[in-house]
Amino acid sequence: MKHCDVLVIGGGIIGCSIAYYVSRSGRDVTLIEKGEFVSGTSSRCDGNILAIDKDPGFDSLMSLFSQRLVHELSNELEHSFEYRAPGSILVCETEEEMEAAQHWVERQKTAGLPFKMLDREDIRQESPYFADDLAGGLECATDSTVNPYLLAFSLLQTARELGAKAYRKTEVQEIKQKSGGFIVSTSNGTFTATHIVNAAGVWAPKIGEMVGLKIPIKPRKGHIIVASRQQHVGSRKVMEFGYLISKFGGTRKVDPQTEKYGAALVFEPTESQNFLIGSSREFAGFNTKVNNEVVKCIANRAIRFYPKMRDMLVIRTYAGLRPWTKDHLPIVSKVEEVPNFYIAAGHEGDGISLAAVTGKLVEEMINGKETSIPVEPLCFDRFKERVLSG
Repeated sequence: MKHCDVLVIGGGIIGCSIAYYVSRSGRDVTLIEKGEFVSGTSSRCDGNILAIDKDPGFDSLMSLFSQRLVHELSNELEHSFEYRAPGSILVCETEEEMEAAQHWVERQKTAGLPFKMLDREDIRQESPYFADDLAGGLECATDSTVNPYLLAFSLLQTARELGAKAYRKTEVQEIKQKSGGFIVSTSNGTFTATHIVNAAGVWAPKIGEMVGLKIPIKPRKGHIIVASRQQHVGSRKVMEFGYLISKFGGTRKVDPQTEKYGAALVFEPTESQNFLIGSSREFAGFNTKVNNEVVKCIANRAIRFYPKMRDMLVIRTYAGLRPWTKDHLPIVSKVEEVPNFYIAAGHEGDGISLAAVTGKLVEEMINGKETSIPVEPLCFDRFKERVLSG
């Protein structure tokens, strides 16, 4: 039987960040992962640390705070994780989208974020490969990108150097509450812990059931294409404005296939000079098999914005599962009904963006500190049915 102060369940980027920040505070931490470290959602995504696609207000300010933490990590962590901060842009197809983008920018600037509009000429200067008929777009100057694998492993390696223990192929089978903590039975022996952090991503509801909790997280499938071409296409992250509409559930003027799969342009150059193209959003259970119909839809969407990209070489395609909540905010919270039990899951497509702030918030909650940002919007209790009196 192995004992620790804080047991983190889930070895993706969220769990690795929590292990880093909590072990850095001096706590005795153990991280367990049912498969290989960073083999789930964190291995099947792009590497964005974005504020540009966040709802103005709390959501975007939380992302901005996480960006600052990642910048600090790029100086603190010994192992490089391909950190770059070139900013990112959203491009608009129509004047109607430009009008909506103007409102988006005004709301973000009111919230204190560095946003600005881009006209047709700005877009042409961004990349000569953009379609000629694009109306313009908008920019967020602070957005950055990382290699999500390398960031997760850098956090994990540093946590280990600080004394944290980590076990792979250790699947949780049962959690029992006991006086002063928990007994956790796994496929790799029994662990006892004073605190538990459920950072199991799309599997967080399964862990929650073991302590009598119903955690409202669903897997939302997304596809990505890894591609290359001989000419340099662009230096920074590009999304279409329709990505926001797809993300937040609005109505778009697109063909039925694009609407069905929630396909919207996401273009991300990598340090190796390849690029990632996304994205799609669909509820398909826990199925991660690549659907070539969806891949074709994403490729066509990319060619709409970059017509000369027809000659791109597709290196590989993959699909992953985002842990979705109905209000598009993660659950980063202690649980009142289960003392010393915390949830850090439900980040949907923002797990890389919000990994650093999540790790820091969990450390602050466990140590009884005042949190760096308000945590009420992230509270687990927000999903409880409200009963009106009178």
